[in-house]
Formats: sequence, C-alpha cells, structure tokens
Amino acid sequence: MARVSTLLCFDFGLSNIGVAVGNTLTKEARPLAVLGAQHGKPNWDKVGALVYEWLPTAVIVGNPISEGGESTDLSAKAARFARQLEGRFQLRVELHDERFTSKEAKLRAKDAGHRGDYATVPIDDLAAAIILESYLASNT
Repeated sequence: MARVSTLLCFDFGLSNIGVAVGNTLTKEARPLAVLGAQHGKPNWDKVGALVYEWLPTAVIVGNPISEGGESTDLSAKAARFARQLEGRFQLRVELHDERFTSKEAKLRAKDAGHRGDYATVPIDDLAAAIILESYLASNT
C-alpha cells in the first residue's frame, strides 16, 4: 500500500507568498496562508512554523515561467527561494510549472464572490492550491 504524503506548496511572489497544503491520497489541496514578503524575502520564522506544523514529505514551489515556457527574472528568484527552503528545512523541494494559475485563481475567487481587490484580499494561497493540485494530478 502506498504511503500517504503531505505536501506544502508555495506560490512565490515579491510581495506575497501563498501557501497551500495537500496530500497524495486525495490529490486535493487547500489554501493555507498568505505570507508577506519584502522583495521576495519571507519571514522565515513563519515559513518554519508552517513546515513544522504540517511536516511535509516534500515542498512544491510554483515556477513562474513565461507563457512560452522560458525562464523569467521571477522564475530565477523562485528557484533561489526553493533552494533556500531545501537548505533550511532539509526537505525535498520541486519546482512546478505555474503558468495560468493566477488566471485560474482569479476566476475561482470571482466565482466565490471576490471583488477583485487583490491587494487588500490576496488570493496567493488559492494560487498555491491550484499549483499543488496540478502537481498532484501530474506526479502522483
């Protein structure tokens, strides 16, 4: 019988970092938190608190590549964030293509009644859940 794994997913951003949790049994993910960031630098104590609360087997970080599949400045910063997660917490960290997840998150949020004021009511955690759902669908 396959072992059930808990996964955390981070939607990296310069101002906000969305976090979601999911597992390999249900292949579902749910939004967990939106962490503030200063030019892409998170509060590592808050990140650590989530890691130690959920004890994930692995961490997924959204890779913000361009629609054409090319690396961007932001994808290089997300890759650096992924390496930092791996080094700080000794976890397996994988990058996963996050193309179109922001659009999907905005559609889902609008359907749920979001007014579009994303600076006031961010949906980065929802985007992280969509990235993790995509990862789970394609990798487990």
